[in-house]
Amino acid sequence: MGLAHLRAARNLGLEPVGLCDQNSENLAKAAAEAGVDASACFGNSSALFAANPGTDLVLIATTADSHRTLVEQAAAAGARAVLCEKPMATSVADCDAMIAACERSGTRLAVNHQMRFMDQYSRIKGELDSGRFGPLASMNVVAGCFGLSMNGSHYCEALRWLCGSDIVSATAWFAPGALKNPRGPQFSDQAGEMRFETADGRRLMMSIGADQGHGMTVTYAARYGHIFVDELEGVYYATARKPEHRDMPVTRYGMPWDRWEVRFPQADNVGPTQAVIEALLKGKDYPDGRSGRNAVAALAAAWRSAEQGSGMVRVDDLGEYANKRFPWA
Repeated sequence: MGLAHLRAARNLGLEPVGLCDQNSENLAKAAAEAGVDASACFGNSSALFAANPGTDLVLIATTADSHRTLVEQAAAAGARAVLCEKPMATSVADCDAMIAACERSGTRLAVNHQMRFMDQYSRIKGELDSGRFGPLASMNVVAGCFGLSMNGSHYCEALRWLCGSDIVSATAWFAPGALKNPRGPQFSDQAGEMRFETADGRRLMMSIGADQGHGMTVTYAARYGHIFVDELEGVYYATARKPEHRDMPVTRYGMPWDRWEVRFPQADNVGPTQAVIEALLKGKDYPDGRSGRNAVAALAAAWRSAEQGSGMVRVDDLGEYANKRFPWA
């Protein structure tokens, strides 16, 4: 993702003034691609920020365990804007500290939840906003075992953005054992089934079982119809009750309908990240720290639910789970 961030920034005409990576091979590769002199390459973040105070933009593409430290350092160094990878942090308390640090320094903070700039979500929002489907009721994800924090956090933010309403509660059932993460033995994630609900009653359900090995599909169920999205294929199928039958009760689920198919380009990491950076620099319509925090709080609520009997947990009543650090990458 570091190279994706770098390419996205350069596509916007931005030139890097400094690079940092603890891995010297990765650092050399990035420097060669960007044409950055060795004197502007650093093996630790303190030296990077000391040499580059007041930069226009800091891109943080590390694992989540270092996000708080790096965001606080960037804010203290006077960065005007920061884009941080997701999940925003490994605890809700760290999210709060990151937001506070940026508010003190006047730094804009974005989290790289890119869904509003991806066709498989922006097109769906257009369909839902058209009124043809009526209010969205639920977002139902059935996918391969992609991890609650790794990809599940994206769906939490997607629901929040589509509905314009924060997630307020979670219920979860975790598969036995943790998912090992290739980014290091210290990282792990969770598989299983999860249910999230927004303040206005819309639901996100995820089935990402440890025995599911393929695909990313989403069904949006609304009052008058369904939209089924195959995100890997780049296609969605929509069915909506004909307008003349919309006054019929929802129990009449088989009323005559219209059906259509829409294909969209498959997403990459660079284009949507570029769109987030552009929105951040303009100062509008970007996934900010508070939306990133809501996703992390939803994940923490899911963990508390799964570890304490799978009851419903509110994100504003996390108890000790607000400070708990999770092994997310």
